[in-house]
Amino acid sequence: MDRLTNTIRPYAWGSTTAIPALLGTEPTGEPQAELWMGAHPGAPSRLDRGAGETTLTDVIAADPERELGAAAVAKFGPRLPFLFKILAAGAPLSLQVHPDLEQARAGYAEEERRGIPIDAAHRNYKDPNHKPEVLCALTPFEGLCGFRPPLEAARLLDGLQVNSLKPYVDLLRAHPEEAALREMLTAVLTADRAEMAHSVAEAAAAAERLAGPYTPYATLVHHHPGDPGVIAAMLLNHVRLQPGEALFLGAGVPHAYLDGLGVELLSNSDNVLRAGLTPKHVDVPELLRIVRFEPGDPALLRPEGNGEEVYETPIDEFRLSRFTLAPGAAPSTLPSGAPQILLCTAGRPKAGELTLAPGESVFVPAGEQTELSGTGTVYRATVVL
Repeated sequence: MDRLTNTIRPYAWGSTTAIPALLGTEPTGEPQAELWMGAHPGAPSRLDRGAGETTLTDVIAADPERELGAAAVAKFGPRLPFLFKILAAGAPLSLQVHPDLEQARAGYAEEERRGIPIDAAHRNYKDPNHKPEVLCALTPFEGLCGFRPPLEAARLLDGLQVNSLKPYVDLLRAHPEEAALREMLTAVLTADRAEMAHSVAEAAAAAERLAGPYTPYATLVHHHPGDPGVIAAMLLNHVRLQPGEALFLGAGVPHAYLDGLGVELLSNSDNVLRAGLTPKHVDVPELLRIVRFEPGDPALLRPEGNGEEVYETPIDEFRLSRFTLAPGAAPSTLPSGAPQILLCTAGRPKAGELTLAPGESVFVPAGEQTELSGTGTVYRATVVL
């Protein structure tokens, strides 16, 4: 078992206080958006087995079967198939979708063929992998996820009483659901930017005045004035998670996290197609090809089970569970045979002989059995074999 040293990513939307509060450190004044745990090449965890610090990526590459187990290597290849994060949103993230596996492989191959540098600002596919994810709230957490039924979105837009938005309301009311959503999103993202900026400003003024269900969109305008993504966001379900509740996001589902601290577990990928609410690259044709125009309720999850509480998802590359360790309770023995990362979010529990503080994590190789003891909360990331 290895105690991990992890990198904090300073994305502009990050909270300046949430991760420092969890870690018990002083804020730097700069945004601290994500703490990454795993072996993604962008920011691999570091560890020291007595010969000096190295990366988890290099440790796995040196002996994949020892670290991951033969079954995991056979199923997922010689790489850790998941990425574990603490995510701290102090401002809205971009409105985005992720590709499925076939789309990611094809998109990555095409951009490689065209010679687009992997770090180019206009590159869509950083790797040939899909990016399903589950986000579990550690504090009250707000987000936007999945399409509302078009008639519900039409009522929300119509309630603003903004004349320039009436054609979009008519689009939502005039077609079958998937066609209505596709035509509406396409129209918003391809509209004249100056005209759309005027509509967004009018919508913002109305949202401020009306408040209630419009409050999240007034907040979006504060951070992204004139951005057509503000209108596009009104097509999505507004979600509020309480601590311990989670949200699953599959391929093609549009979403944007708005505010809060959570634990995020996803496949080991950084592929994002953006629709707005960002100064970064927006590729409208590619985005429209990837989005699934399917209205429905968000996939909210609550943990199930005694002892180890599991957040069930339809993905094999990762499995998220939680242990709430009570004073005086018997230790919980964890199964071996698969790689796992254990993350403490409260208390001072022990993983084997290592005591963990909030925000600290350990990597447990596949062949090593360990147990959790003491008092606190531990999230476990592993795979399904």
